[in-house]
Amino acid sequence: MIGFLFSKSTLEQVFSNPFFLLVVIFWAWMFVDAVRREEWIWALFIGFFFLSAIFYYFLVYRPNRGSAGMPSFELPGAGDRSRIRELEDQIHHLDKAHHHAELGEIYLNQGKLEKASACFDAARERDSEDLDIMALQGRCFVAQERFDDARQLLEKVVSDDVRHDYGQTQMALGEAYSQLGDLPKAIAAWSSVLEGNTYSQARVLLAEAYLAQGQKEAAREQLQEVLSDSSHTPEFQRRKERIWVKRARQLMSKAEAT
Repeated sequence: MIGFLFSKSTLEQVFSNPFFLLVVIFWAWMFVDAVRREEWIWALFIGFFFLSAIFYYFLVYRPNRGSAGMPSFELPGAGDRSRIRELEDQIHHLDKAHHHAELGEIYLNQGKLEKASACFDAARERDSEDLDIMALQGRCFVAQERFDDARQLLEKVVSDDVRHDYGQTQMALGEAYSQLGDLPKAIAAWSSVLEGNTYSQARVLLAEAYLAQGQKEAAREQLQEVLSDSSHTPEFQRRKERIWVKRARQLMSKAEAT
């Protein structure tokens, strides 16, 4: 199918027939989406049989979009772009701290760190004591590798609310500690997170810290929890934590080495 789509005759049809162009765009969209989701079997079938793209759309793509409360078919990033425009209008007319913060969070999730940082600066100028804004800016500092700045902000948030954002803030603080070379504090932070949550990310990061200290048995316990839980979690959760399960499998071989 891939060879056919990129053959000379096919490309000539694409540029001369708008309908055929739409068909090719749809096929490519479903193929890329399958690869992005790491649906390798689907990607293989879509790559060789066009009709598989149609089945994939109805069996995988559409249900997953609908489960998130989003339209079943829209351009990638359309929701974010629409919300960005809304927030920019609200900032222009109202200039509220939480509008700046929400805009910054969108940019942070998109990996646009400079824009995110500017939004969080603006948000904190308007409300310097809001824990949610401080936590978001701390996460942005971690992504920017400004680990000491992140530590200072995140420590303030965690000191006021140790369970802030269901432990996500303390997990980011643990990463800042780890990058600053303070493994005991990083281990304490991630262990604290796991007292009230079962995040695979926290377990894997904690296991890595244990391995760095030569505590292989402790690392194995955390990794085994991740691998055991992965077979009993709902499908949407497995997709979300797939990267950490994969990392746990890779680390397990190191932890089992004598």
